[in-house]
Amino acid sequence: MSGCPAFSSEGPAGIADALRSVDCLAAEATASAFDRLFGAHSALGGALTILLTLYVALLAVNLLTGRSALNLSMLTPRMLVLGMALTFATSWVAYQSVVWNLAVGAPDQIASLLVGTKGSATIVFADRLDMLFGVVAQAAEAAQVAAAGKDKSASFTPADLLWLAALMLLLGTVGVLLVARIALAALLAVGPVFIILALFRGTHGLFEGWLKAVALFAIVPLFTVLVGGGAVAMMSPVIESMANAGGEPSLRSAVTVFLAASVYMALMAMVLKLASTLTAGWRIPWSKDARQADRSATGNGINSHIAPPTILASGVSAPADNSEQSRVRSIVSGMAVPANDHMSSGTTIEPIRISIPIPAAVGVPMQTSNSGDDRVRGLGVQFRPRPAQPANKGFS
Repeated sequence: MSGCPAFSSEGPAGIADALRSVDCLAAEATASAFDRLFGAHSALGGALTILLTLYVALLAVNLLTGRSALNLSMLTPRMLVLGMALTFATSWVAYQSVVWNLAVGAPDQIASLLVGTKGSATIVFADRLDMLFGVVAQAAEAAQVAAAGKDKSASFTPADLLWLAALMLLLGTVGVLLVARIALAALLAVGPVFIILALFRGTHGLFEGWLKAVALFAIVPLFTVLVGGGAVAMMSPVIESMANAGGEPSLRSAVTVFLAASVYMALMAMVLKLASTLTAGWRIPWSKDARQADRSATGNGINSHIAPPTILASGVSAPADNSEQSRVRSIVSGMAVPANDHMSSGTTIEPIRISIPIPAAVGVPMQTSNSGDDRVRGLGVQFRPRPAQPANKGFS
């Protein structure tokens, strides 16, 4: 039997009461789901054993076939991942202490530090909204009673605007906070399954998607408290002045409250958009997107494509770099000799083609250079035969 407070026949007393009941029920449901998945009497214990056996067997096959190297840099991360997956998937104490507290308790603690409240910042924020909702509802009832004997030809009366404002305050909070808490509880309930899927390369995407979804619904209450707290602080003077005036609220006050509630509801919608944008741009270090981003960033700095230019005897046609490849350019340029250089016997030697791989993305146009330096003129390109020595006729 559940130990959480149940809703009355008329529903929860307010937003704070609904949040307390939902948090309690979510914790109990997550603990029950964890026990049924991989607990002492779980239904998936055999499946977990089979998956771990397959993981160890695949690792052994990779080692035997040479696809993986038997060293610390390979085995240490795999053993750490295997140990963490087994710990969080089979121990409710570890799962609750780390995963549940990080996803549910950490954002609330951060919000409490930023707002400067003691206890749960979400509950304090919900209590303030309940107070404002009650004031607006009382003003709407007073305006409705005062307008009972008047002409009802107007399209919108102050009572109608105030009731719409009260509904916007209620929907903007319940539609964000309660939905985020229920969705987060559902994700954490099936979390052990996705943690086990993180062991295999083919199912990494499922684990990454689950982790991003948990982060999304975990930070929604944080931004709701921060953004909503600022909106409530702006609305409070208007609502309090309307309540202190007493009697029937004026149409101007009703319109002001309605506009403030509309802005509040738009801000709550922006909170969802903000949280989704943050989690969509999150790159997990071991994810495929992060590896592709690293490779593209590395490729932008150093181009790995090599173009082998041909060096002829008549000159050098090769790109050069202004800074790093200046020495290479000067040495290779000095190796060029004129192509029509004749030997003393009137014959020529065909030029030798030399291919030197030089990076093609250095960004300098092709250059041709002829150097007449005798020290390097025939080096590896053209060789002159020695002149014929006169025959030794002996001593005269």
